[in-house]
Amino acid sequence: MKYEIDIEIREDGTVGFGVKGARGRRCKEITKALEEALGEVRTVEHTAEYYQEEEEVREEDRVEVDR
Repeated sequence: MKYEIDIEIREDGTVGFGVKGARGRRCKEITKALEEALGEVRTVEHTAEYYQEEEEVREEDRVEVDR
Protein backbone atom coordinates (compact mmCIF):
# COMPACT_ATOMS: atom_id res chain seq x y z
CA MET A 1 0.00 0.00 0.00
CA LYS A 2 1.30 3.42 -0.93
CA TYR A 3 0.62 6.43 1.30
CA GLU A 4 1.24 10.10 0.66
CA ILE A 5 1.90 12.63 3.43
CA ASP A 6 1.23 16.28 2.61
CA ILE A 7 3.08 18.71 4.87
CA GLU A 8 2.33 22.44 4.95
CA ILE A 9 4.53 24.98 6.75
CA ARG A 10 2.53 28.16 7.19
CA GLU A 11 3.78 31.74 7.39
CA ASP A 12 3.04 31.87 11.13
CA GLY A 13 5.35 28.88 11.72
CA THR A 14 2.63 26.32 12.37
CA VAL A 15 2.72 23.02 10.52
CA GLY A 16 -0.16 21.06 9.06
CA PHE A 17 -0.07 17.61 7.56
CA GLY A 18 -2.37 14.93 6.24
CA VAL A 19 -2.22 11.40 4.88
CA LYS A 20 -3.72 10.21 1.61
CA GLY A 21 -4.34 6.55 0.86
CA ALA A 22 -4.73 5.32 4.45
CA ARG A 23 -8.18 4.12 5.45
CA GLY A 24 -9.46 3.98 9.00
CA ARG A 25 -7.19 4.80 11.91
CA ARG A 26 -4.09 3.72 9.97
CA CYS A 27 -3.32 7.40 9.38
CA LYS A 28 -2.74 7.85 13.13
CA GLU A 29 -0.01 5.18 13.06
CA ILE A 30 1.61 6.80 10.04
CA THR A 31 1.67 10.32 11.53
CA LYS A 32 2.50 9.37 15.13
CA ALA A 33 6.22 10.15 14.76
CA LEU A 34 5.46 13.52 13.14
CA GLU A 35 3.06 14.45 15.92
CA GLU A 36 5.62 13.53 18.59
CA ALA A 37 8.45 15.38 16.84
CA LEU A 38 6.51 18.57 16.12
CA GLY A 39 4.94 19.05 19.54
CA GLU A 40 1.42 19.95 20.60
CA VAL A 41 -1.41 19.02 18.26
CA ARG A 42 -3.93 21.87 18.23
CA THR A 43 -6.64 20.55 15.94
CA VAL A 44 -7.46 17.32 14.13
CA GLU A 45 -9.70 17.05 11.08
CA HIS A 46 -10.67 13.61 9.81
CA THR A 47 -11.24 12.96 6.11
CA ALA A 48 -13.77 10.55 4.66
CA GLU A 49 -10.99 7.93 4.45
CA TYR A 50 -10.75 7.92 8.25
CA TYR A 51 -14.29 6.57 8.50
CA GLN A 52 -13.75 3.80 5.94
CA GLU A 53 -13.02 0.23 6.94
CA GLU A 54 -9.33 -0.36 7.55
CA GLU A 55 -7.33 -2.66 5.35
CA GLU A 56 -5.34 -5.53 6.77
CA VAL A 57 -1.75 -4.36 7.33
CA ARG A 58 0.91 -6.63 5.91
CA GLU A 59 4.47 -6.64 7.21
CA GLU A 60 5.76 -4.89 4.08
CA ASP A 61 3.21 -2.08 4.64
CA ARG A 62 4.57 -1.10 8.04
CA VAL A 63 6.06 2.37 8.36
CA GLU A 64 9.35 2.87 10.19
CA VAL A 65 10.84 6.25 11.05
CA ASP A 66 14.36 6.81 12.37
CA ARG A 67 14.72 9.69 14.77
